[in-house]
This record gives sequence, C-alpha cells and structure tokens, in this order.
Amino acid sequence: MKDYLLEAKNIRKEFPGVVALAGVSFDLKPGEVHALLGENGAGKSTMMKIFSGVYQKDGGEIFLKGKATKITSPIQAAELGIGIIYQELNLCPHLSVAENIFLSREFSNGVRLDREKMESESLKILSVLHSDIDPKEKVKNLSISKQQIVEIAKALSQNADIIIMDEPTSSLSEREVAQLFEVIKELKKRGKGIIYISHKLDELKEIVDRVTIFRDGKWIKTAMFNELSLDEIISYMVGRSIDEKFPRLDTVIKTRKILELKNFSKGEYFKNINLELFEGEALGIAGLVGAGRTELCKGIFGAYGKCSGEILIDGQKIEIKSPIDAIKNGISYIAEDRKKEGLAINMSVSQNMSFPILDMISSKIIGYIDKDKLTEKSNSMIEKLSIKTPSISQKVKNLSGGNQQKIVIGKWILKNPKVVIFDEPTRGIDVNAKIEIYKIINELKASGIGVIVISSELPEILGITDRILVMCNKGIRANIETRKTNQEEIMNFATKFND
Repeated sequence: MKDYLLEAKNIRKEFPGVVALAGVSFDLKPGEVHALLGENGAGKSTMMKIFSGVYQKDGGEIFLKGKATKITSPIQAAELGIGIIYQELNLCPHLSVAENIFLSREFSNGVRLDREKMESESLKILSVLHSDIDPKEKVKNLSISKQQIVEIAKALSQNADIIIMDEPTSSLSEREVAQLFEVIKELKKRGKGIIYISHKLDELKEIVDRVTIFRDGKWIKTAMFNELSLDEIISYMVGRSIDEKFPRLDTVIKTRKILELKNFSKGEYFKNINLELFEGEALGIAGLVGAGRTELCKGIFGAYGKCSGEILIDGQKIEIKSPIDAIKNGISYIAEDRKKEGLAINMSVSQNMSFPILDMISSKIIGYIDKDKLTEKSNSMIEKLSIKTPSISQKVKNLSGGNQQKIVIGKWILKNPKVVIFDEPTRGIDVNAKIEIYKIINELKASGIGVIVISSELPEILGITDRILVMCNKGIRANIETRKTNQEEIMNFATKFND
C-alpha cells in the first residue's frame, strides 16, 4: 500500500436514481500514467471528482501514500497534492491567464495582488509547456485549445504529486498534443503519478503504462496497457465487440440542393465561401484549428448577424440575420461546446427538449405549454435516440456526456429541420456513443435531411461523410469526394496557406 501514491478501495457513489460507482477500486504508482477508460456513464469522471474533492464518496476507503485520507473539498485535495484538469473548461473568462493559474492562491503585496509575480511565475510554467500565451491576456480572448493549455498550467502550478487529466487533448491540435505528451513524460521522470482519461484510444500508446476499465459504475479490468489490444479494450468497455467503427450509410446523392452559399463572407471569420449541400448528403468540413470551420457554420446559423453574399434554401434566396431566422428556415446547429451553447444543464431533460419547439407545444393565445404533448415528444426522442435517463425530469447535468449530446441532437430533430450542422459531434464521448451518433446521422440522411459535419478527427470525417470541403485560412481549399481521398491529401490542402 505504501508503494502507491493513491489507492482507492470499494468506492461507492449514488445520485438520485443512479448508482454511479458500485464498489470500484483503483490505484496509482509514482512515475506512471494510469489510464481510466470506459463509456460515458461508466463512472470515470465521478471517481475523479471524488479524488479531487468535488464529490464525497458514500462508501469505501482512500489512501494517499499509504495513509487513510478523507477528501472533503477541492481546496483540501490541492493541499494534499492532487491537481485536476477537467474535460469541460473550468476557467474565469473575465480574468487574466495568470489570475486563473493562481486563482485562490494569489501572490500579494500586503493588501494588493502582486500581479507582476503571478505573471512571472505563469510565464515559467507556460514555457515548460512550450506555449507563447501572454499571462496578461484575458482568458475570454483565447481559443479553446489555448484555454486548455491554461488549465494544464493551472494544475502544474500546484506542484501536485497526483495529476488527473480528464480528456486533456479534446480541444488541442496535433502539435499541442505532442507538446503535452512531452510534458507528461517529464512529469513521469519526476515521479509524478498521472491519471489519464481519454476516449482517443489511439493516443494512449504514446504515454500510458497501465489501464483500468469501468463499465456501468463497476470495475471490469486492470492490466498493463501493452498487454491489451485496442479491440480488447473496446470489448471490455462496452461488454461486446464492435465490428464497425464508422457505420456509413452510402446513399445516392439526390440532385436537389437543400442549401447553397454564394460568395458567403463575414469580416475575418470566413471569406468567399461557395458551398452546396444536397438532399440526403453528409458534407464534411475539415481543416486545422483556426481555419474558419466553426465560424462558417455559425455564420450559416446567423450567430454573426447578416453576412455578405447569398444563402439559398431549396433554391430560394433567404436572409438570415439571427439564429431565429435560421431556425425558421429549417437550419439547426449543434454546437461544439454543448454545455455552454447547447444545454441548460441545471434544467430537466424535457425542459431542454422544449426550447426549439415551444411554438409547437404551446397555445398561441395564452402561451400555455401543453405538458402532455411535451412529455410525449420528449419520451419519443428518448426512445428514438436511446437516451439513458431515469426520467424526463432528470437534470441534464446528472447525465453522461454522450447522453447530453443526444439531448442536444434530439431537441433539434423535434423541430423537423432541413439542414443539421454538427460541430465536433463526438467530442468527449466514448466509442459506443460515437457509433450511436453516427447512426443518427445516417438516419437523418435517409430521411432526406442535409447534414454538415465539422470534425478535427480525420478518420471520422472520412468514415461518415459523402463529400469533404477542406478549409484553410478562412476559405475553402478543396471540394473532394470522400471515397476518392485520404488523410494525407486532406492535410496537404489544409496547410496550403499561400494558395
């Protein structure tokens, strides 16, 4: 026991209507990366929140360096040498990078904050990460990938012996991922123990020593990572083998254009975009971080107000000045950051389902919501999308990431859209949930809906789309049939900044 940095035995945790952890165990040695894997809802994040003091366990024991310990708060966890990097960013956007890194541990000069010292110390930590982020910059002005780097710097600043990384690479570019892995290797040399949670199984071979797998809140397997194949890991995670990673529905693309853009532009967000989307087609948009992919799709959805150029739906020119205009014209947008832009996480499943369809379930005279109709529609979507929830009254924040994503998709399907835009639809969800999302995309295609998919994962883009637009430097560099291209060609177009 004394050889472990951390050892947890028979940990139990329950929420209303849900047993999140049913007597699971886990341990961590100095100088190792121990991956904790499982589907969304398996209990991984719950276990990490117990270690970091956000949740208190309902049963079991935790030992730190051989000593029985009760972790009662995040502050205490930090004092005990436990740092955590959450999957969902946990930063204060209105504060500077340095202020975020040393939040609740600020340096002071008497009664005043010593910002100069905090900025100097932040610069040292960021240099370890090979990052050029300015410590004085407001976090709200940073890209998601740079905000993730700040999260990592925040954990490193605590000089923790145990560092929990919950999906740390979900918003990072390949270069930033490589830099993170170098940092992890250095931390291992210093005897730090790292608990690593990721759904990107292919990246684990670079850094992971051991792996533990949870399923449905139960411990399933612990082994050396090199003793298991990826297929075996997936089988343990889902309780069955997965024969096809990308279940593609090959359809004959109709000639009817659902959506068309002509010289579509908006300031520095995107420029001179010409795009066609056909009935029953899945159109992929690939490119590097900052290429303008998300900005383009938000522009289509009206998030930036009126854009120059033309937008046509079913051959008819329309004007979109706001998301309301887009929704009225049959365009739905499923945002990359589901908790910030897709859900009201403190509200129930049915309340979230209701937002786009209030006009369909309420009286136009007195604004009365027909609760029976809402219940019927919510239950129909829960069944259709296999959403795991105790009831439609369950708060969304208590559900797994995969089920939260299905709720975002479900509420827009209820609106009977013509075009559905998916922005990183499988970010931060497990292998099995990804396949379920792909099947939903196939069903939308089969019903004649036009689908646009933004994804940073090239195998995903190649696996589920019919045609791919490659963006670079805010414009479109290539328009390619998916079956006739590969990752190398896409990356070649994605890096042609001067063409």
